[in-house]
Amino acid sequence: MKPKASNLPAMLKFHKMKTGKNSMASYEIPGQREAGQQEAGNSPDILVVGGGPAGSTISALLAERGYDVVLLEKSHHPRFHIGESLLPLNLPLFERLGVEKQIASIGILKYGAEFVSPDHEESSHFDFGQALDKSFPHAYEVRRSEFDEILFKNAIAKGARASEGCRVTGTEFPRGARAVVTSQSEDGQITKWQPRFVVDASGRDTLLANQFGIKQRNKKHASAAIFGHFEGAERRMGKEAGNITLFWFEHGWFWYIPLSDGSVSVGAVCWPYYMKSRKVDKEQFFFDTIALCPPLAERLQAAKLVSHVTATGNFSYTSSRSSGSNYLMVGDAFSFIDPVFSTGVLLAMNSAFAGAEAIDECLRNPAMASRALKKFDQASRHGLKIFSWIIYRMTTPVMRNLFMRPSNNFRLQETLLSVLAGDLFGDTPVRFRLMLFKIIYYLQSIVMFKESYRAWLRRKRSIKEVVGELTAP
Repeated sequence: MKPKASNLPAMLKFHKMKTGKNSMASYEIPGQREAGQQEAGNSPDILVVGGGPAGSTISALLAERGYDVVLLEKSHHPRFHIGESLLPLNLPLFERLGVEKQIASIGILKYGAEFVSPDHEESSHFDFGQALDKSFPHAYEVRRSEFDEILFKNAIAKGARASEGCRVTGTEFPRGARAVVTSQSEDGQITKWQPRFVVDASGRDTLLANQFGIKQRNKKHASAAIFGHFEGAERRMGKEAGNITLFWFEHGWFWYIPLSDGSVSVGAVCWPYYMKSRKVDKEQFFFDTIALCPPLAERLQAAKLVSHVTATGNFSYTSSRSSGSNYLMVGDAFSFIDPVFSTGVLLAMNSAFAGAEAIDECLRNPAMASRALKKFDQASRHGLKIFSWIIYRMTTPVMRNLFMRPSNNFRLQETLLSVLAGDLFGDTPVRFRLMLFKIIYYLQSIVMFKESYRAWLRRKRSIKEVVGELTAP
């Protein structure tokens, strides 16, 4: 580990090398490499694959501790990404990274969530300020292109050496030696890196999980998504202007996310059988799907589609392990769950914080590496486990009733709000009350046995469906 860099200049210097039509972009802090990182060359302490929220966060944290970090991103920021809705417990992480003001400048305040069900006349509203811990009453809705770029540049400002347009083409982990990572830039330049530690933050590319054959499709849940952006859609006023709305409909659920520029992100997360039924082009299929949800169609009555319609297989998956002796996987590179609670960015960043602690311990104190990686694995699975239990049941009649007619007996509504806020990793006492919530769910499932059984059979059949390629024209 090298000494922690100090007095880094505030301004970034951008270097761009071109060969023909292709280019590879890289950033560095002026004067930084003369401060002791030039000699590292292709043998950094840590190499991070992927410059999304997980990769940029862990790069910033490790570079801040003085490690030589190389961050490789296959695309160029700003680049489009879905997942625009953040959670209140993202805010403490932004503060620790020093980017809270930048995030606030691009976002619209999100104070809660609205749920709309075809089986209930009135919608249900949840206010984050009423959770068990009242300290985090809001989050933000953001354009991910802007959000991700802020985190990426923050990693550079903290000292990471970053390259864009640089795809990792191979990894090797020789026993008892440094890893070997091969990358290729857009102009065809091939580079071999020999880091002490590798971080897979490649998102749903799942670089290492695919290489090791440890990626497992979730046997309890399957879904697919189709989405686009609209202008001129109906917006809520006042404090509710930035709140996310979830609409249930026959084949799944819709998200409705207002953004600060006046546009709205709309997407349907559906059972695979429904997505396989598509006989028309994606745009027409998207509008046909919206028409199946009258409350949503009404809000979009005067709206204009201003983006391409994208369809993707959002199948939930996980990996059988999260780390090895000199590598670990963070964010979606390790696991992905249905985005019904806007959990993606929080889980990615939280795993990055846990991963930075684990890597620091592994490199400083190799004798404690096994314990450090075990602790990281537990942290990575903790939030997934809690969120997943509810997500797997979100389309059941019982869960709809619990969300549409919330009760605060035993402070259960406050507990549910804490889960929706992402407050699962601190000292807030949610575990016992979540057990009570589960008991109530199972008791109501007995009362509504016929409806619950039909919902269970439907989900079971849907998971078995073989889904074709959804992104084909």
